[in-house]
Amino acid sequence: MKTDLEKKIYQAQCIGNVEPIEYMVAYPNLFSLIDGQNIKFSDQIIFEKYNLTNSKIKDLVNQMSNWLDIQGIKPKERVTIKSLKFPLAEIVLFGIWNVGATVVITGSKDIKEAQKETGSKHIIEPPKDLLKTLVQFPKKYMQKYKPLLGDEALIFFYKGKGLRLSHYNLLVNTGSTKKEMKIESRSRIFCDIKSDSVSWIIFRAILPIYAGCIYTEKNPDITISDKSKNSTYFIREDIENIRNYRKNEVAICPENTAVLSIGGKPIHLSNFSVESNLIKIQGHSVMMGYLDERMNEKSFNENYLEVSI
Repeated sequence: MKTDLEKKIYQAQCIGNVEPIEYMVAYPNLFSLIDGQNIKFSDQIIFEKYNLTNSKIKDLVNQMSNWLDIQGIKPKERVTIKSLKFPLAEIVLFGIWNVGATVVITGSKDIKEAQKETGSKHIIEPPKDLLKTLVQFPKKYMQKYKPLLGDEALIFFYKGKGLRLSHYNLLVNTGSTKKEMKIESRSRIFCDIKSDSVSWIIFRAILPIYAGCIYTEKNPDITISDKSKNSTYFIREDIENIRNYRKNEVAICPENTAVLSIGGKPIHLSNFSVESNLIKIQGHSVMMGYLDERMNEKSFNENYLEVSI
């Protein structure tokens, strides 16, 4: 039976009469996204620079999962990763999810604080040549635990707060973002975001696979950046100014997984209102909650989540 707080969180995750239930996304967990894309599109190039197809990505993720097993990573553990280079960061990310564990990333440089607050016992600091090392590991991985959509997938630690996000949160936020950006299969996209934020996870790790895009620096059709205002989509985190965003500007609010709005308009299955010094958010991308239960009690009210701005 749900507690009063759990009921409040669930109510905030609903939008109108639409509950956050399984048929809203096509996959039962994040690794299943890779599995699913391999059924019909195994030979499609996803990461062009490294000639990585869906099939090769799946092999690498399974090999990474076998490597993580040797490192002692177990299902439902919380595993901290530092900012890694592309495409190793993405392979490590999906490898941890394939094991059935939770990824911990920090937007600050205080790894020790993040570990302490999340209870993470592992920091993944793979050697630079790990992708070459993986060739000796099997391309098949026997999952000991298959995560559910409602299971914790990610903890994003920033500004002294730990935010818990589920497999459903990440998949539905990616799907809604793809819909609003009208990104089609085989679109050529590029994103220059560092691998230490929820924006990175949505735009660089999940979206190319989810949408069947070609991720490339060469002649991209769509660019996504938190540095260049001349990009197709410009990432902003100053949500206090959300009502003044231009058409191509993307509002990032980690409490709403990552993307909250594009051009000031809420993404699919999300809604918000701005009131003086706070923003009230509803919808399927609303996080599982903060690590700090006192913050949850304060922030989740009837039918919405309050975020100070």
